[in-house]
Amino acid sequence: MGSTSAHNNEGLGRRNLIKRSAALGLITVPTMSFLSACATGGGGDDEKETKAPAGEKSAKNPLGVKKGAPMEAFIFKGGLGDQYAKDAEADYNATYGVTVKHTGTQQVGPKLTPRFAGGNPPDVIDNSGADHLDMNKLSTQGQLQDLNALLDAPSMDDAAKKIRDTIHPSTVEKGMHGDKFDVLYYAFTIYGTWYSQKLMESKGWAYPKTLDEMVTLCGTIKKAGIAPWTYPGKYPYYVHFNLFAQIAKIGGMEKWIEIDNLEPNAWTSNDAVREVVEHYEELAAKGYFLEGSQGLTHIQSQTSWTKGKAVFIPNGSWVENEAAPTTPADFGMAVGALMAGTGDKLPQGTLRAEPSEPYIVSAKGKNPAGGMELLRIMLSKKHAQNFATKVKSLTCVLDATAGMTLSPGLASASKVFKEAGDNLISLQLQEWYPALTDEKLGGLTGQLLTGELKAADWIKKAQAEADKVAKDDAVTKFKRTA
Repeated sequence: MGSTSAHNNEGLGRRNLIKRSAALGLITVPTMSFLSACATGGGGDDEKETKAPAGEKSAKNPLGVKKGAPMEAFIFKGGLGDQYAKDAEADYNATYGVTVKHTGTQQVGPKLTPRFAGGNPPDVIDNSGADHLDMNKLSTQGQLQDLNALLDAPSMDDAAKKIRDTIHPSTVEKGMHGDKFDVLYYAFTIYGTWYSQKLMESKGWAYPKTLDEMVTLCGTIKKAGIAPWTYPGKYPYYVHFNLFAQIAKIGGMEKWIEIDNLEPNAWTSNDAVREVVEHYEELAAKGYFLEGSQGLTHIQSQTSWTKGKAVFIPNGSWVENEAAPTTPADFGMAVGALMAGTGDKLPQGTLRAEPSEPYIVSAKGKNPAGGMELLRIMLSKKHAQNFATKVKSLTCVLDATAGMTLSPGLASASKVFKEAGDNLISLQLQEWYPALTDEKLGGLTGQLLTGELKAADWIKKAQAEADKVAKDDAVTKFKRTA
């Protein structure tokens, strides 16, 4: 989240994966004719065809980028920085004889909303952070380029492989609005409970496999004079990275999809919701959260954690890069998979891991073909490995880090990801309805963790908030199937 996102850190908090999501299943994407998708770089109407520069298509230029045509990139500069994007832009510049106009910012929405309204948006955008653009609205308005042409273009590494065959399949599902693929989530975030391997080993503590084991361990940790947990109380939706995924693991994806789809009684009729929310109520009641956590930002909570004031923190794999300034060299950053509850529908080792860091191309930009080409360059192994090296995070490119020496947090994230196999959870609620999850449910979660709200009331109020969104005709709704 900043999902995610992927970081999307926040500048204030990281609402990316999230609020646009902070910072994530499989379907077949309808394939658009390669020529019709790329002839103009994207709009489809006559005005668009005369406006967007068209280049000669070739094996090395499959999207028909016009050499020398201006191109503009607007990149969220949060927990992941923007150097990795500049590195890809350098290759674009060398190939197409231009200098990409680059802007790195944490205020994507405020700076670009008037430009979309004025008809002069940049060509490619990393839409992350607290102040991101509303992609659901932009997609509904036809402002986002259909990226099927990118999916069907040959990869930079092997012309016999299409881009769609080189990326994790959940990337495609995550980037759909209805039947249109118009968001490329470039990073791949591993969510979970993060901890210091050094601290755990020095105390003889093992990462718990069940919710009950977690409660027991927290009691032991508290007696040792350390807080078991901390979290960013200023942005309590960080807790949802784990809380939502635990519900899906215990209750199963079919029941979670009812929640994603805003179905009536989806929260109140799911026993897994009750079990997980009651777990957090118990952690709060027993004083297992670092005192003062409710007033901390994401950075402050991470700093308390890296300084050893708390053992566990809910987060995504961007945390290693974001918390690097305060992390001791021998910290041994690690992440644990989801814990078991009662009668879990999904097996031990199940992990929430999903695409994050949403890139969009403006359908009405001056050079949408160029925007897609920059993404094709970023999806090469060269740049996926550069991303892993510079920001300690995975991309959606499959097996890109094979053979690399990874940092501790990234190595741990890669290990649990490999161990999970196909048992991966990807959730849409925070992507589709960020105001619901981050503001409304986030507020309820904040109260739950300070003991101001009981689990039963959290569930009742969460259902009421979801029902309001379901009945609000001003909010575009999306559906996913099992």
